[in-house]
Amino acid sequence: MSLFSFAEDRKGKVQQNGDLQTSYAKGVRAEDVAADYLNGLGYEILERRYKTQYGEIDIIAMFENDEEKILCFIEVKVRKHYKEAVEAVTPRTQKRIERSALSFLSQEPSYVTCDMRFDVVAITGGGEIWHLDNAWQACS
Repeated sequence: MSLFSFAEDRKGKVQQNGDLQTSYAKGVRAEDVAADYLNGLGYEILERRYKTQYGEIDIIAMFENDEEKILCFIEVKVRKHYKEAVEAVTPRTQKRIERSALSFLSQEPSYVTCDMRFDVVAITGGGEIWHLDNAWQACS
């Protein structure tokens, strides 16, 4: 059974396991799946759905091992196919996340000295999870 179904009605609600589900609820579920996946890889989730005046960052997490400590700003996308999920992270989306990341850093200056990167977690309709670390470089 798939985690996500993609049959939509005319009002933009998504059919999941026989129930109508809004795009918002589908996004929250995808972020839950992504956070659990990242936790399993050793990431510490610092924030979920972090809102700023510029927009929202789905997940802010810390990845730490013996060699490095990296603050990750993560966009979660769920689509029927992997390519569609990755292509949904447009330059406009990237800029919104970059500005929101700067806002986060201004509120949490203790993280300024950490290495940082922008990741994407893509989830397909079949439940496959793809983690693209360092998916893009910030322009500013």
